[in-house]
Amino acid sequence: MGFENRQDTERKTQVTNSHEWDVAERFLEQADESSFTELFRIFSPQLVAFFRRRGHETGVAEDLAQEVMLTVYRKAGQLRDHKSFRAWLFKVARNAASRHFAQRSRQVPTVDVTDMVEALPAMKGHPFAPAAEFQDWMKFLDNLERETMTLRFVEEWEYHEIAAAQAIPIGTVQWRVFNSKKKLAPHLSSRSETYRQAA
Repeated sequence: MGFENRQDTERKTQVTNSHEWDVAERFLEQADESSFTELFRIFSPQLVAFFRRRGHETGVAEDLAQEVMLTVYRKAGQLRDHKSFRAWLFKVARNAASRHFAQRSRQVPTVDVTDMVEALPAMKGHPFAPAAEFQDWMKFLDNLERETMTLRFVEEWEYHEIAAAQAIPIGTVQWRVFNSKKKLAPHLSSRSETYRQAA
């Protein structure tokens, strides 16, 4: 009986690994929204578990997982050996964990969507500028994304709270936040460069 159970486990592992490989290969061959959505669905929970095992709180683990997936989306074209995708993915994850630890140790704020409201008052003298700036960024998003981003970064709700309030899976919430960050990244980068030059 134990031998049969072991065989079943091995077969399931092979099927899982084969499916992961197919999903990763599809994304690496044609990086579009459909292939990335499936990649995100497969690997994001694994990354969250990876960061949780290293002592990060759930919210931090989810944010780090999204950071890793954003890096994957941007830099997957640099990966020459597609068979090493999984190893590369978790190397990116380890680097993200190391950066997060170093940033916390130095107490240096990261440049991220989370910092939008907090960073803007120091950059703008007008008391209503932060709210106006946030609304400017939200114009790049659709209604569902705006609602999710507001709950996550203004109201500071956890992912599971947003999922419960909107009656959607937590993975959908994570995807909306991730996709919103992806849309906003070029605009945030250009604004950050302008602020640095002004300083």
